[in-house]
Amino acid sequence: MSDIILKPGSVPLDQWRAIYRGAVPSLDSACAPIIAESAAAVGRILARHEPVYGINTGFGKLASVRIGDEDLATLQRNIVLSHAAGTGAPSPTPVIRLMMALKLASLAQGASGVRIETIELLEAMLLAGLTPVVPAQGSVGASGDLAPLAHMAAAMIGVGHIDVGGQTLSAEGALARAGLAPLTLGPKEGLALLNGTQFSTANALAGLFETEILFQSALITGALSTEAAKGSDTPFDPRIHALRRQPGQIETADALRRLMDGSAIRASHLDNDARVQDPYCLRCQPQVMGAAFDILVNAATTLGTEANGVSDNPLIFPDTDEALSGGNFHAEPVAFAADIIALAICEIGSISERRIAMLVDPALSGLPAFLTPRPGLNSGFMIPQVTAAALVSENKQRATPASVDSIPTSANQEDHVSMAAHGARRLLDMAANASAVVAIELLAAAQGCDFHAPLQSSTPLEAARARLRRDVPMLDHDRHFHPDMEAANAIVRSGDLIAAAEIALPGLA
Repeated sequence: MSDIILKPGSVPLDQWRAIYRGAVPSLDSACAPIIAESAAAVGRILARHEPVYGINTGFGKLASVRIGDEDLATLQRNIVLSHAAGTGAPSPTPVIRLMMALKLASLAQGASGVRIETIELLEAMLLAGLTPVVPAQGSVGASGDLAPLAHMAAAMIGVGHIDVGGQTLSAEGALARAGLAPLTLGPKEGLALLNGTQFSTANALAGLFETEILFQSALITGALSTEAAKGSDTPFDPRIHALRRQPGQIETADALRRLMDGSAIRASHLDNDARVQDPYCLRCQPQVMGAAFDILVNAATTLGTEANGVSDNPLIFPDTDEALSGGNFHAEPVAFAADIIALAICEIGSISERRIAMLVDPALSGLPAFLTPRPGLNSGFMIPQVTAAALVSENKQRATPASVDSIPTSANQEDHVSMAAHGARRLLDMAANASAVVAIELLAAAQGCDFHAPLQSSTPLEAARARLRRDVPMLDHDRHFHPDMEAANAIVRSGDLIAAAEIALPGLA
């Protein structure tokens, strides 16, 4: 039973998010007629016995080689086998299932010339939990994600391997176990399965969805750090942000203000506080996090559009029986989106680490050195801050734009490529790094607030702190720190911290 009915061309972002999180998609049955007409158009085009790229010619630099009718099935099988040339570790299963769903929605728009049987097999594999094993490396993001998608297509014809519930089986064996038969490709179908940006887009969307949780969690930990340092909420006054007019900044300031509303800690130092201004890591949260949110919204718009588009080549137009060659497979929009997501991840982690560094420094925070009741005998949060600094530095290196690079391929026929695939692939690792930093901040900020007892923060922040304290007690003396960090990281990455706060935070559509 599917959880989501895809309406190709108009699938909302929340459905792609749900598929990434494990929902099972299937196609709207209304797609069947346009799929059938597209496949019929390929038959009519072939009947004219004219050379048409990808249908009865070679590929790439070999496009001028004409292929006879008797070899058309072999041509499509050969392109799948020859292009399944990826390398590296297998891609994460959630990413590949999202890639399959994206390909399903693309093919079903009737511009690729594939038969309904081909689409039904892809749909059945998703329903049965059959995920092709796809090496992560090998795509330059044009002509589409050829190698990764070829590994998916190879599994559909019974070649390669398929993951079934964490067990790797031969593709032929996995299909047979599910009662499915390997596909015999028709004209154009091998190329249609390979051409497209679905691998890059799936990785970029996965990175975007993880970054959304990261962003919202960092708003909570940032507010909690402000409380721990007895910082001011004046910088979150809406009048300040209305004058600048940046929408993300306005939303972020509003969220921070609501997170701190009703705090007894804040009320305790409203008057007679000798400090005039807080460090930037506290005071400029709306400006930094708001800018990150704005570019995440922009990336979400780009990726949502891409996910609903058709990036095949050539494209089939049944109304005129034309096959038009173009360049929709070029993943430049995805590459740009991935690059700006990487920048957002980097900055979210960077300002979080600065707050950790501020909290462990008594000269800046007014708290005990390294947040331990007995500094010297205990090192407290000394080395977790070092770990956060290491992760932030690693993310800075990874944030170098991928889209500005290009290496010509296919004997210079494909002479400019997007590098979207590895630009998107890095995002999950970068988000994991930044989440670990935010988790360390959660520990440090909660510890800082412990020193203000019996004063309490706001209702949302105390609820977030209570969620942490269910798994991690206050650090009253040095202990094995790694388990505390792992527990806090699990709370951040799962979204439990956001759920605990029970407050609406800026999010993507």
